[in-house]
Amino acid sequence: MKIPFGDLKAQTHALGEGLQQVVAGVVESGWYVLGEECRQFENEFATYIGVDHCVGVGSGTDALHLILRAIGVGPGDEVITAPNTCVPTAAAIAMTGARIVLADVKQKTLTLWPQRVEEAITPKTKAIVAVHLYGNPCEMDELNRIAETHGVALIEDAAQAHGAIYNGKRCGSLGVAGAFSFYPSKNLGALGDGGAVCTNDAQLARTVRSLRNYGEDRRYHSVEQGLNSRLDEIQAAVLRYKLGFLDQWNAARAVMSAQYCMALAALPIQQLIYLHEYSSSSNHLYVLECAERDAIRAYLEKQGIGTQIHYPAPLHHQPAYREHFAPECVYSNAERACNRVLSLPLYPELSTENLRFICEAVNCFFTE
Repeated sequence: MKIPFGDLKAQTHALGEGLQQVVAGVVESGWYVLGEECRQFENEFATYIGVDHCVGVGSGTDALHLILRAIGVGPGDEVITAPNTCVPTAAAIAMTGARIVLADVKQKTLTLWPQRVEEAITPKTKAIVAVHLYGNPCEMDELNRIAETHGVALIEDAAQAHGAIYNGKRCGSLGVAGAFSFYPSKNLGALGDGGAVCTNDAQLARTVRSLRNYGEDRRYHSVEQGLNSRLDEIQAAVLRYKLGFLDQWNAARAVMSAQYCMALAALPIQQLIYLHEYSSSSNHLYVLECAERDAIRAYLEKQGIGTQIHYPAPLHHQPAYREHFAPECVYSNAERACNRVLSLPLYPELSTENLRFICEAVNCFFTE
């Protein structure tokens, strides 16, 4: 049996002719950038997230970078985030010229530890980037309190959190602004790169709209140095079509995550699906943590089961960003997790039979 870690073809095939018609409609229209599909998607996604404004951009990295630019982050400023996030979070901060500052994560959730965030704040701190890792919401109430107390902006890296809920509100609506990625493997994925900025701040939205299109306030009139970061019409149309399935897909992910949790409950592993009465994960990834991570991965590979590691090295161990951190920096929980986490297959099209096979294989590893 061969079970891939992800299977994007399965979703495309399931959507079938409807998705093909959406793409063909854009091709036939003759308008491919910043047109009606993008405007409609921005309106529909803003409504879904529960914000006043959504701005489609070229990628999730650009979404976060443009938010930071829009609130005035630049050289000499500091931005706090988690060490165990994906490199794009760091890239977005570094592109502004600001210094990346890390705060450790909680061992149970692997999301930002508010106490460590507050300890990391200095007079140079301009923003906090809260990463909803694996689709699990950060402790946003406490982080908002810290941000308000110290007069800094709280931004959400919601690249993995499409549809996740915290305290009755969707992730992406809980801070100054939320950055989304529509990379094909996301819960809501395009057929290429794409991203969005969600916010209730009208001025921030206007600034991002300008920055994504060369800093123009009108055609051929640039008022600041922007960039080319636009959600094209085909991707917007695809995302509009897929948005209607997102809650259904997330529900399937939740069921599968629960099945994993039950089947693996007796094993000496930590399951990193963090749920409580006032929040729900988007279940973007099913991640376990175990000292035998590498051995489990090798065993599953022999059984034909694909896995991934999200993420194998913390930001302060990435060569490209070492200049931001002192050599003696230690973030114990994040570093421990990077050496122990393993992601198992989780996508709506994963069959019950295949999920059962994966669970049996993980159990067999420990019994053998």
